Amino acid sequence: MTPMTSSVTPSSWQDFRAAEPAFADAAQKRFQQYKHHVLATLRADGSPRVTGLEVEFRMDALWFGMMPNSRKALDLRRDPRFAVQANPGPDAEMADGDIRVSGRAVEVTDAAVLARFIEEVTPPEPFLLFRAELAEVVRTGLDGDDLVVQVWRPGHPLRTLRRGADDSPVRES
Repeated sequence: MTPMTSSVTPSSWQDFRAAEPAFADAAQKRFQQYKHHVLATLRADGSPRVTGLEVEFRMDALWFGMMPNSRKALDLRRDPRFAVQANPGPDAEMADGDIRVSGRAVEVTDAAVLARFIEEVTPPEPFLLFRAELAEVVRTGLDGDDLVVQVWRPGHPLRTLRRGADDSPVRES
């Protein structure tokens, strides 16, 4: 997971979409291709925990719902840092690229927000709801022989880095 420092102010999905609409659309589309994705949280001892998770894009936000007292929920309540990777699917070529989002998960307790989410999603109850605050969105893919990595962080423009299969240095385009 990408460490967050005090200089990183996480942003909402809505902020990300406003800053980079095409990149946000591509990331959302990639997540919506499959139902299940991979969430990384931090255990109490600081070691990583990787679990399956469904994500929802609703109300201009990225949401994680989970069962109360699940290990991942307890991890996020103790330390809200997370990373979630879109399911790569059965295509080993990953033509649409690989998408990862990291940031902080904020537990939602507002009754009106929970009621609206329940109305839109009809999740199994009881459940806990977390809203993702983004620290970084990364898309990795191939363009010919180049590995292309796009990175967005709050307050910074989208960066595109290219690396060839040889020993040449990374290029920014």
